[in-house]
Amino acid sequence: MTSTTPRVPGFRSGAIGVTASLIGFLFLVEITSGILQGYYVPLIPDLVKHLGIHDADFNWFEAAQLLLSAIVVPVLAKLGDMMGHRRILLIATVVTAGASWWLVAAGDFTSFLIAWALQGFYVVWLPLEVALIFDRGRRTGRAASQTRRAAGLLVVALEAGAIIGALASGVVFGALGENVPLTMAVPAVAVTLVFFAILFGVPESTPQAGRKLDIVGFTMLTFALLLITSGLTFLRINGPGTWWVWALVALGVLAFLPFGRWELRQPDPAIDLRVLRQPTMWPVQVTAGLIGISLLGAQAPLSTFAGTDPVNGYGLGLGATSRSILIGVYLISMIVGALLFPLFSRLASPRVALIGATILVAVGYAMFLPFHQETWQVFVNMFIAGLGSGALVGALPAAAAAAAPIGQTGIAAGLTNTTKTIGGSFASAVFGVVLFQGASQAVTATASSLSGYMTVWAICAGGAVVAAVLLFFVPKLAFADAAVPLEEPAAAAR
Repeated sequence: MTSTTPRVPGFRSGAIGVTASLIGFLFLVEITSGILQGYYVPLIPDLVKHLGIHDADFNWFEAAQLLLSAIVVPVLAKLGDMMGHRRILLIATVVTAGASWWLVAAGDFTSFLIAWALQGFYVVWLPLEVALIFDRGRRTGRAASQTRRAAGLLVVALEAGAIIGALASGVVFGALGENVPLTMAVPAVAVTLVFFAILFGVPESTPQAGRKLDIVGFTMLTFALLLITSGLTFLRINGPGTWWVWALVALGVLAFLPFGRWELRQPDPAIDLRVLRQPTMWPVQVTAGLIGISLLGAQAPLSTFAGTDPVNGYGLGLGATSRSILIGVYLISMIVGALLFPLFSRLASPRVALIGATILVAVGYAMFLPFHQETWQVFVNMFIAGLGSGALVGALPAAAAAAAPIGQTGIAAGLTNTTKTIGGSFASAVFGVVLFQGASQAVTATASSLSGYMTVWAICAGGAVVAAVLLFFVPKLAFADAAVPLEEPAAAAR
């Protein structure tokens, strides 16, 4: 039979290995993920009116989703290693679809909050997809390079979906007579359809027999993450003068001490700290957290800076349409960065390409310090930072998977998401405090001070510089195909 599956450069279309059809179906999953991330943003003012809440109350939805995602991703990723990544991907998709339909029916703050938080299960999609791709690629001996290329394509789908979602939601809302429930049904339909794409189009990975879930370890990890992320959330809401906020964060950090002692005694721990402390792993995980500062924490300050009236002595005074274009330029630059990363990895090395991507993020945000007066300057800065950010979104979980032993690719890729979320939560809390404290120096009622924005950009640039330095500790030939262990012949022939 002649295959009609389109060929993707660098991927085999045979029975084993990473196939074009696998990438195609996962591409659909990430487009849907992007739609979920972009669709609701333009609708926030209308959702606030629909629920009868205040603008500030919407922060609770974002905080709840970030909190849940930080907790569930490690558990689901480990279950993927144990039971099969496709199976857990399907379960996560069912939960996300159910929550998306719940959002359609939710008409009060509490039910909307719960549904919004549960929809955050989609954040485990990308780590599970990376693990699936790596498992298939391992059978060809080119797992690392194939996973980098595939991850780049998935990031393209993610950002394209975000653009589609952001552009479509306003159009759909107007076409449906500004009916909120009907408008909210669109992403719910998309998630429902993508379930069947996974069910019929994605093959299962090879789970490791004889594994068990370290329930005590995951409970201790959940408790520590809950304390830290809750503390950071309340720091943003209550301010730095609230003593118990800092106590929550401190207790969360201290909770990792008994967690570490427990894990080191377990034959099959929740998180293998011996693997985590290897020079090919810990710099990648720390880099994910540091990049999360700018990737998740800096977008809201950049949007408010672009919209600030220049009467304050700074700001671009851009309207909603122009700000959307700015965000679009950033997303497009992320797509370009994701596509270029595999090329530079092949020309130099994955380690050098990772360092280069973090340097681009550092340069982009550092350029804000002297160059922020003109609109074109902000566009250039965002484009440069976006190139590095786009490369790292897919490259970091792929690198973590390449550095992990067989049976731990899912949890390794998932941890990059968890550390990124923690970095973003930290940044959101700190940036909110910094900008709020400078608000009294501004002319208009809602503006912050220029010094507050300068602090935000300096922190983003500094975090990326630290990440670049840490990546120098990674061995020179890390994440290359030659360093990837092959499966046993019996398993490879399966």
